[in-house]
Amino acid sequence: MTDASPRPQPGGATHTHDVVIVGGGHNGLTAAAYLAQAGKSVIVLERLEQVGGAAVSAAAFDGVDAWLSRYSYLVSLLPQRIIDELGLRIELKRRRYSSYTPVPGEDCGLLVDNLDAEATAASFAGIGAADDASAFTRFYEDTSRLASTVWPTMTEPLLTRNEARALVGDDELWASVMERPLGELIESRLESDLVRGVVFTDAVIGTFAGAHDADLAQNRCFLYHVIGGGTGHWDVPVGGMGAVTSELARVAREAGARIVTKAEVTKVTPDGEVRYRRNNHERAVSGRFVLANIAPAVLERLLDPAADRATPTLPERTPEGAQVKVNLLLSRLPKLRDSTVDPVAAFGGTFHVNEMYSQLESTFQGGTRGVMPELLPCEIYCHSLTDPSILSPELAATGAQTLTVFGLHTPHRWLNEENNDATRERLQASVLASINSVLAEPIEDLLLTDAAGNPCIETKTTLDLEHALNLPGGNIFHAPLSWPFVEDGESLATPAERWGVATQHPRILVCGAGARRGGAVSALGGHNAAMAVLES
Repeated sequence: MTDASPRPQPGGATHTHDVVIVGGGHNGLTAAAYLAQAGKSVIVLERLEQVGGAAVSAAAFDGVDAWLSRYSYLVSLLPQRIIDELGLRIELKRRRYSSYTPVPGEDCGLLVDNLDAEATAASFAGIGAADDASAFTRFYEDTSRLASTVWPTMTEPLLTRNEARALVGDDELWASVMERPLGELIESRLESDLVRGVVFTDAVIGTFAGAHDADLAQNRCFLYHVIGGGTGHWDVPVGGMGAVTSELARVAREAGARIVTKAEVTKVTPDGEVRYRRNNHERAVSGRFVLANIAPAVLERLLDPAADRATPTLPERTPEGAQVKVNLLLSRLPKLRDSTVDPVAAFGGTFHVNEMYSQLESTFQGGTRGVMPELLPCEIYCHSLTDPSILSPELAATGAQTLTVFGLHTPHRWLNEENNDATRERLQASVLASINSVLAEPIEDLLLTDAAGNPCIETKTTLDLEHALNLPGGNIFHAPLSWPFVEDGESLATPAERWGVATQHPRILVCGAGARRGGAVSALGGHNAAMAVLES
């Protein structure tokens, strides 16, 4: 059965909708909102009971009134242009502190204060890195220049490599970020192992790579982490990530888009038919265009459900995540070994733990051999300091705080169905031990308990993400990140190619994180797919 009567189209083809969107994550909702506002008939099919994909808020602990951003957790790459054009009522809060990084094994650390340059310089001196203070500032002045030129192109048709290079206008800066391994730039500009690590961590968020890898995966990850908004600042969405996707869903629905949840898509055909299962009934819709807000590898399976899955996907297309996510709820902020820093300041930005440059590199090298470190490099975000609204007033009054921990260099290749539970326990233990190494008290002593008396801690491996969100390999970017431009000579003949959303089938476009310029909570995949449809 179908959800609407087919309408005749020129050439004898029929479709039930102008656009069928597979997947109700934030990109799919963005595309739906743009297209519905443009007068197109749009249906969104979402497998889960709620929309939002990885950008959701949840009461993760039974009986505890705290709403955590369960998977994705900060916003940098969502353009103000999209917020304004769609009329989204969302609030993003800027954090005063950029980061705090304890020196492993010592009672001191580096606090980078966005509002106090003198205090930041003194903190550099306090860890014996005074010479790096000005070099660190100059480094990010350069990335800001890069961001200010590259960022506005993200919501426009793709430039070629030569066009993008000419736009940047600094051949040395371009080459150091776009053409040579990032490790060369970091090592030439900064001396301190710890300061180098603060910079390099942005290159390995969810990306399993070394500083000198020739394929430059680390460079692409770094670029996307420093260009957001033209500044590279990462903001906290008030109300959690779910507030962002709830707004997108509201706008899409009010514009006329139909959103169907608990609709598991089972097949997509090149001519625009989409089959799905809902309430034990098989249904079908068809669209002039189908937008895939799913990982490209998942789209491949839907296009050819009968393919032999024993034959692996080509290596260059195999997604692999490399992170572990741990959510905690504490009775209060923990005390630091560094008594000179207020925990509110330390946890007010990104708290780096065991992320010195040498530690990141040695963990990566060990990870390639299957070795899990005793102290996992990780970073912590305390959303409730910036946005207390995610806690009930009663809970907030007690001093409770949420912590989100993102552990690095834990490649999906470590995991399988048989060892996932045991590996999750080992990863959680490594994360807690790593955090405790820089605290003056065990963090376990501060964990609140849920209604059943269990500690308020949950850990998500890459395989858990694959199960929950249909992310192949637990890759948070859906696929390896691409440059935000095309190589010279690459075809830009069609709207889909110009907007970076093309597949081998003209009626099927990628609109998720796997699109060129996709990744993170940016809405760029959805925006750019919608622009390609409207241009067509």
